Amino acid sequence: MGTKQGAYLLFQRGPSYRTSALASQNGGRSSSLPFYRQFSSSHVSRERKSRKMLLYLTALVFAMVGSSYAAVPLYRRFCQVTGYGGTVQRRETVEEKIARHDQNNTVTTREIVVQFNADVADGMPWKFIPTQREVRVKPGESALAFYTAENRSSTPIVGISTYNVTPMKAAVYFNKIQCFCFEEQRLLPGEQIDMPVFFYIDPEFETDPRMDGINNIILSYTFFKMTPSDLDVSS
Repeated sequence: MGTKQGAYLLFQRGPSYRTSALASQNGGRSSSLPFYRQFSSSHVSRERKSRKMLLYLTALVFAMVGSSYAAVPLYRRFCQVTGYGGTVQRRETVEEKIARHDQNNTVTTREIVVQFNADVADGMPWKFIPTQREVRVKPGESALAFYTAENRSSTPIVGISTYNVTPMKAAVYFNKIQCFCFEEQRLLPGEQIDMPVFFYIDPEFETDPRMDGINNIILSYTFFKMTPSDLDVSS
């Protein structure tokens, strides 16, 4: 068959025949074209995903480094405000407040009733009570109160107390000059002690509109029994 006649027959028999004929002439190489295209497409897709993942990880690393640097001044500010971590917290002392108001001849007329409450935690075999139920003071005055603790067990016990002032918004004006809170108290079996609380009400309590209607303040203490592990940590 001549070349022209073969080409004419190839054209006449349609595309599928031409494809198979070309494949047989090329030794079957045309059948590998779809596979190559599929492999190339999947390879490009993987490269794109890899680039996206690399960019994401790079951004994450920069974000973590940036946040760690930002945390340093935030942590320092937190320590300065709260005194956490041993940072010196500069505030006006009670003595300085008293001296300032004495110098300004601050006069107050409002009377406040300070009530006292005492509690012991579960497992604490102490009797713990306020010596007086309440005292009456004016802003700018200091006052002295006492609490009594007694060990009713047959063994020595070390206790430690926490306190709170309510209403909470009035606590900023309640200043303790002397207090037994957060101090270890060791009592022998049957031993009893009196513990003083010396406090001062800031005169600015009277002029603060947020304190309107607040005429009673409650000072509460709770004693906890310290375990041997607690004593090891505190020592």
